[in-house]
Amino acid sequence: MAVCEQGYLCVVCGGEVEEIADSGLYLRYVLGEVKAEQLDRMPEHHIRCEPSLAQFIVVEGFEPVVVTEGPFAKAGLDPDFVAEEERRVTRGFLRLQELSAKGLSIWEYPLED
Repeated sequence: MAVCEQGYLCVVCGGEVEEIADSGLYLRYVLGEVKAEQLDRMPEHHIRCEPSLAQFIVVEGFEPVVVTEGPFAKAGLDPDFVAEEERRVTRGFLRLQELSAKGLSIWEYPLED
């Protein structure tokens, strides 16, 4: 397959990020951490290839990602912070999943708050 026919490649594992629902970059955009004008300049990655963020997704059907050591392991973080991040990131993840089925403009992707 010609390179121009490929989707965006994950900077972590090198695999193709085939669906927006698997995009760590677009998850960060939905969460308001990346601006629309940065999307074409920032590196792409699978959600699971960014375990420090993926560990906060708590939803049926998404196999948990566990960071066991280091300063970003949620087991060592403040429980109130962990609860808020789980709420926020899970909400963003669910929004990202629904974008695949809707014909929304890119400006409508981010969460409202």
